[in-house]
Amino acid sequence: MKSKIIIGPWSYLTGAILLAVLNTLLFAALHTPWQITTGITYWAAWIFKFLGGAPENWHYFANNASKSEGLSQSFLSNSLSLMNFGVIFGALLAVLIASQFKVKKIKSPKQIFAALLGGIIMGYGTRIALGCNIGAFFSAIPSLSVSGWVWGISAFIGAWVGSKLLIKYLL
Repeated sequence: MKSKIIIGPWSYLTGAILLAVLNTLLFAALHTPWQITTGITYWAAWIFKFLGGAPENWHYFANNASKSEGLSQSFLSNSLSLMNFGVIFGALLAVLIASQFKVKKIKSPKQIFAALLGGIIMGYGTRIALGCNIGAFFSAIPSLSVSGWVWGISAFIGAWVGSKLLIKYLL
């Protein structure tokens, strides 16, 4: 039973139902759809502020009162930040319970460069797209937003092109 539930893959239907239920519960509790990158933006702003910067002058915060309110909060008092911690620790807990946690050796400096460049591009892209696959896709489609479908189609095309480039140049 453990191998079926914890270690083995779940069907797409099971995953979809669980995600739908969790997203509904989250929306009912916090009155906001599930989002990831806004919480990470707060993390960057709080670190920048700790180092003496003024993130409240960033266009993202200066022109949006609801976003600028989050700057006065902290890592553990902001609901979006707590959601991100939940995703990170939940993923860690899942691989630990399934005995699947592994630290992999970095193969080459090229792999480090590709990971850093990819992360920076993805981070920038999520801000200009107003969200990642969670906020711009997973939370947009249930609200009948056309932008969610456009995002999903674009992500599919981008993933296909990216996988071809990855196979050709890195693997």
